Amino acid sequence: MARDIGKHLNQLHTRRSGVDRLGRIAGDAAADVLKKSYLEEGWQKRAKDQPYTRYCLGAMQEVDHDYTRISRETAERVGNQLLGGLQASGIPMEFRLQGSVPLNVHIRGVSDVDLLTLDQTFFVYDSTGRRAQSGGYYATDKTSLGVLSKLRTESEKILKEKYPAATVDTTGAKAISISGGSLPRPVDVVPSHWYDTADYQASELERDRGVFIMDKKIPTTLSNFPFLHIYRINQQDAAAGGGLKKAIRLCKNVKNDAIEDGKNIVFPSFDIASTMYHCDLNSLRTGAFYELAVLAETQRFLDELYNNSEKAKSLWVPDGSRRVFDTEEKYQGLRALSVEMDDLAKEVAKEQNILLRYGAEPSLGDSRRVLNEAFVPA
Repeated sequence: MARDIGKHLNQLHTRRSGVDRLGRIAGDAAADVLKKSYLEEGWQKRAKDQPYTRYCLGAMQEVDHDYTRISRETAERVGNQLLGGLQASGIPMEFRLQGSVPLNVHIRGVSDVDLLTLDQTFFVYDSTGRRAQSGGYYATDKTSLGVLSKLRTESEKILKEKYPAATVDTTGAKAISISGGSLPRPVDVVPSHWYDTADYQASELERDRGVFIMDKKIPTTLSNFPFLHIYRINQQDAAAGGGLKKAIRLCKNVKNDAIEDGKNIVFPSFDIASTMYHCDLNSLRTGAFYELAVLAETQRFLDELYNNSEKAKSLWVPDGSRRVFDTEEKYQGLRALSVEMDDLAKEVAKEQNILLRYGAEPSLGDSRRVLNEAFVPA
């Protein structure tokens, strides 16, 4: 499948530098982003005569630490503004981050960061848990939907008052999106409250604690386990020597560039991370030295799932709350991404091996063999 690698390299740089989202951030922040975009990152200086290899190396790298720091600081700033307003309304709050930014698998320099705004006056609990069984909770006439509806309404009002120059988008089902004005990064504010699972009641570890959020459009409430997801991905990534997060970023970048090319790939970032969680860790670990081995294992695993729908549909998300492929649309998204990854693996392998470059179209097996043994100088 033909691809314009020059275009994809430009898109990768634009995405990582944040130039693609200048209109969603404050003017001074946009100027800083634009200025920094003229500096080359380390990956751009490698494999100078091998554009597919260079793309692969860049697509696996974490976003510049300064960009990530600014995203976190912006979320904290929005949280502090909400804190004062909500406490004045009699709603004590605490805040946590969820999603790609705290997990460090985001692929954009200007990345939306999810801010959980947790109402401390109300939580639900698993009645089978240890604390519940010992009478550690008490009943209330409040409801989850009522609490979150009020929190959503108050949060929308406060954000509009505190950030009059910003765009406060209240149309989202689960989050209030705020961008522009004085903000150097966009923030998605997610009204929520705690859910004390049975595991949390036993361990008292926050990673085992869930949250409830609201879908405003239905309306209904939904349970979510963002901290367990982050914990388990981090554990697997450590076991893979950092290779798992590289594989996740690679998939997300390839997916984004395929969409830019007009292809339809419905495969959410959460489900990409959940899929790659089940990769072969030993193969990913090889990427600590032979970096292209991450591409080899990513291609191999996606291809296996492409050809084995039963295995793909047996996979669970890391927090154990549901199957990864709970819709046919997502599975077809995985298959489309697999085709893209096949093509990338072959092109990179041809750059790394002269026999593959000038011979017949290489097999995927031969391509993986070359990728697993190729060393790319720094």
